[in-house]
Amino acid sequence: MIEWEVGDDVLRVTDADNAELSVRGADHVAAGQSPDMPRPVDETVVVTTDELRFPHAVVYAFALGSSERYELDPGGEPLSLPPGQYVVDVDTEIKTYLRFSGAATIEKTDDFESTVVSFPDRSRTILGFRSRHEFPAGTMTVPDSPAGVAAAITHLASSHKTDGPDRTYPTLRGHPPLIERGTDLEISDCIRSDTPDTGIELVVPPEYESMFVTAPVAYYLQAAVRVADDCERARLRLPDVAVETELAPMPDLERDVERLLRKTFFLDCLIRNAGPYGTSLSELGLLEALDLDATALYEASPQERLATYLEVPFAAIDHRMPEWHCSTYVRPTADSVETLPFLLDRMSLIYLPRTSELEGKELVERSLEDFYRGAESTTGDRASAGQVASVDIVKPELRHGRVHGWLADGVPIDVFKSAPEAYRNRLDYLERSSDSTSICVVLNDPEMAGEHDHVAEIYRRRSEELTMDVTVAESLETAELARVFEDEHDFVHYIGHCETGGLRCPDGYLSASSLSTCNVQTFFLNACGSFYEGMNLIEKGSVAGAVTFRKVLNDHAIKVGSTFAKLLVHGFSIERAMRLARRRIMMGKDYAVVGDGTHSLTQGELRTPTTVRIDPIETADEEYLVTFDCYSTRVTGSYYFPHTEDNEYAYLCGTESNFRLTEPELATLLKESESSVIYNGDVYWSKQLARSFGR
Repeated sequence: MIEWEVGDDVLRVTDADNAELSVRGADHVAAGQSPDMPRPVDETVVVTTDELRFPHAVVYAFALGSSERYELDPGGEPLSLPPGQYVVDVDTEIKTYLRFSGAATIEKTDDFESTVVSFPDRSRTILGFRSRHEFPAGTMTVPDSPAGVAAAITHLASSHKTDGPDRTYPTLRGHPPLIERGTDLEISDCIRSDTPDTGIELVVPPEYESMFVTAPVAYYLQAAVRVADDCERARLRLPDVAVETELAPMPDLERDVERLLRKTFFLDCLIRNAGPYGTSLSELGLLEALDLDATALYEASPQERLATYLEVPFAAIDHRMPEWHCSTYVRPTADSVETLPFLLDRMSLIYLPRTSELEGKELVERSLEDFYRGAESTTGDRASAGQVASVDIVKPELRHGRVHGWLADGVPIDVFKSAPEAYRNRLDYLERSSDSTSICVVLNDPEMAGEHDHVAEIYRRRSEELTMDVTVAESLETAELARVFEDEHDFVHYIGHCETGGLRCPDGYLSASSLSTCNVQTFFLNACGSFYEGMNLIEKGSVAGAVTFRKVLNDHAIKVGSTFAKLLVHGFSIERAMRLARRRIMMGKDYAVVGDGTHSLTQGELRTPTTVRIDPIETADEEYLVTFDCYSTRVTGSYYFPHTEDNEYAYLCGTESNFRLTEPELATLLKESESSVIYNGDVYWSKQLARSFGR
């Protein structure tokens, strides 16, 4: 639901997720009609004005009736649109579209805090607003039975806003309804009426293993799921086109589901460009090679479209598909059913957990494989004379995916160790969202002041660009540190010691298990052996945090802490920020993430954070191969547009793009970007590194 009001020349818009948007310059506003907006929206208004001001945003403009597409230059150059009919996409917390006729200029203010759309004269403009629907629409009660779980999975697709290929756009997939366990199946009429009737059926054996593994593809295909006692293999049925496909039994069912979901999602991303919101994707040429008619498939029924996709050999597109963004390993029991809406909201693949013992040298070898610089520190470790909690780490059998979550027993390496509480806690923090991000840096050992000073400066500098409330505390006693975790903070960066008794304070130890509650959304416990304290914070109320498995070197902790801080405040998820930060040091595998690793603390310049890799070209003087890697576990299906001088194409998030740039071109790119950069084996921020080029 979208609500709006006008006052003091400001149009204030709010949605059911508590997201807010203020549009300045709206001096004459009236209710609009949604048919006037060629984009799916929840509410429209008509504004008469010569200028509209939005919060800083990524902006695209589309010329209606043609393939012309424009983007506002991130470096600050104004975008001039000649007279015509346009839809302008303003990517704010509430998705916003403008439709108008005539000429317009779109530009950023000098301080880059606002985006201004101006017209030569007062003009009639239609504004459409669409909620991102991060809150679930209702709750279902499900009994502990395979048939009950199958019914729940069927209705999780009620959050989809379309059954066409445009469902690949993340804003057209809302958060699925929640699941509670009970004695009877209870699904509201509202959820039932919103569930698409595609006619696609998925028949599965009456066992939790098959239902959990097939849940992601059932959710995306909007299939009706049912169990059959005589069913030994899952079957996908398309009755209107007389197609039935039998999937492999476990464990090969995992591979079949992965391939079916990736193929269907990828082809939908290509076919959607035949609709009204298409773009010039670099991957589009594949449709001609596959002899697929995009226009016909865009207009086809879900069953007809899927039947065509099933005929496309997986091997024919495997090399062009992005690697899937996220996989979660889940213990397939009735206790885990309540986590399904959260995992499917992230479009995660679901696998069964399997582990083996991690041999003694393997942890070191895996750290070295990810190490960029290869120079070991001789600085002392961050442990004190006390006992550091030991963690028995196991080796997970990882399957397809870039990011891996773990909702099962054991403490595996290379994944984020989550818990059901983390996902429920995330919804709580969405409900209490505020205009400012509260950050608290705690230094509980003066010898570690180097990291303290560095990260505090990073947070303060970022607070000049975003609304952040940064506080710094030193040498907190147990009661004072407890109050920090019990007070409402968005992020706490703890620097000090951690021992078996808890986080060390001047008067003793604070165990997170002793807290009555934790009101800290995210955290970094940069201290030796902080894993169990971090897990306790999740159980007490946090969403996600960074921890360590064992002793860590002090200068390594400084490098990881400072890099993690910079990435976190620029919109990177907890897991991705830690993955990049820990690659700066030799023993990076000593660091890990607990809770929902897909969670982000802030919204950066770009909704989908980007990493740029720079490699000198040996055969060319002062030329570089620049690789863009843009993806997010939150907005699967989005695309990005690399801002290089000669680029004409957008790329699906998760697909790397490569460009050959001269040194001046590279310098310009870095100055205009907000990206992490991997260069010479280390991690930098783009504007920081720009000074090294183009001299």
